[in-house]
Amino acid sequence: MEECGQVIIDGKTYRYVDFPTPRTKLLVIRGGKGILGCGYFSMSVAEKIDEALAIVRGVQSVEDMLEAEVRKVSPAARELGVTPGMTGRQAMQLMA
Repeated sequence: MEECGQVIIDGKTYRYVDFPTPRTKLLVIRGGKGILGCGYFSMSVAEKIDEALAIVRGVQSVEDMLEAEVRKVSPAARELGVTPGMTGRQAMQLMA
């Protein structure tokens, strides 16, 4: 069953979705300027629509996403200062 809720990161509230699929999960946290997504997301689509997207992999929960290393970053997210290698938490701080 999907779960939608809020997570507080450094005093700011963000919305998230945790949606199980038949083989995995789709996880996303939305900030005011961009989103942090799991490996389920397509960077090519984010680039096409100029969406700020940072992707983390190997995560099973929202908490995992915040601690995971950012693997891919769209150009729009890079403009906000998000870079591969930072944590999901650091990326969300920049995409608040």
